[in-house]
Amino acid sequence: MNEKKDPLLRVEDISISFGGLKALNGVSFDVNQGEIIAIIGPNGAGKTTMLNVINGVYTPDEGRIFFEGKERPLEMKPHHVAAMGISRTFQNLALFKGMTTLGNIMVGRTLKMNANIFSQCVYWGMSEKEEIEHREAVEWIIDFLEIENIRKQPAGMLPYGLQKRVELARALAAEPKLLLLDEPMAGMNLEEKEDIARFILDANEELDYTIALIEHDMGVVMDICDRIVVLDFGNKIGEGTPEEIKANPKVIKAYLGEAG
Repeated sequence: MNEKKDPLLRVEDISISFGGLKALNGVSFDVNQGEIIAIIGPNGAGKTTMLNVINGVYTPDEGRIFFEGKERPLEMKPHHVAAMGISRTFQNLALFKGMTTLGNIMVGRTLKMNANIFSQCVYWGMSEKEEIEHREAVEWIIDFLEIENIRKQPAGMLPYGLQKRVELARALAAEPKLLLLDEPMAGMNLEEKEDIARFILDANEELDYTIALIEHDMGVVMDICDRIVVLDFGNKIGEGTPEEIKANPKVIKAYLGEAG
């Protein structure tokens, strides 16, 4: 009999308030290795707040967080969480607008660079070797996301859909154990959404990335996700497979709407 593995991420009874408003109220769920899980719900449900708790932007008032079977401190800076292997994209683009696509993606490799600051400055020895290795990894990601033709263009000059793809590339460049995507398809047209959905699936199936995402396009969520967690006014009102969520009366009432 096979023993059940610990989830990659477990959040238990997470609560956080802002000025008396309860943004999350005792929310618990797991993210299992190798799956794509969506966190959905109406605006103001607490979805982005939950991602901010997971990656250290917010410290919850109550609860526990486990990663790779070990409890991590609730008060943890985002760069320390990133060093653990949790990478993040944002609802609002956070690219360096004046930097090229290649440069932005190289930023995602920062935590993997071990050369000391002196050798980095003069570019020799270990730093030069690392630069070559990391450049190769970034070039592979550029090919994977099909953005070779914009690799030398400033990020701020790119169309919105391509900027979102560059931000995904930067997150992938960190080679995270868990990838958090905050509305990766927001503001995109149908073709751009189809492209990003395909890349997310490929990252999961071909590269074995575990992914937790927030997304409002229910067609995409139902198509690409293994499981779904539903929040409403800071409370978890549903969790399960896409089919289970579509049949959940609480979720239908609060978010999906009646059919017909």
